[in-house]
Amino acid sequence: MANEFAGLIKADLAALNNAAAELAQHASAIAPAANFTGQPPGNHFSFAQSMQDAIAGVNAQDVDAGQKMADVDAGRSDDLVGAMLASQEASLSFQMLMQVRNKVMGAVDELIKLPL
Repeated sequence: MANEFAGLIKADLAALNNAAAELAQHASAIAPAANFTGQPPGNHFSFAQSMQDAIAGVNAQDVDAGQKMADVDAGRSDDLVGAMLASQEASLSFQMLMQVRNKVMGAVDELIKLPL
């Protein structure tokens, strides 16, 4: 189930990257000399890398929670409370990631609607 969600998120991330590249092309056509990031040219922030890191972190939490639950189910561990907390933490992390994704997709849609 986590792999299905990760695939969906990666597809959305690819769509966001394509939309960001399209917006960057339009921005460079409008103001090619402007530096919108305020950072030196060689030191750029990568939104795509940040999202990939967040997805990897949420996936790691999900895998860890699944392992703890499997250990409790198999009798290898008696830390039911820890397993439940890890499961809830992974669930909340995923929900937060989905909310960030929804907000970013909404913002990209609004940017695309702006007139040039």
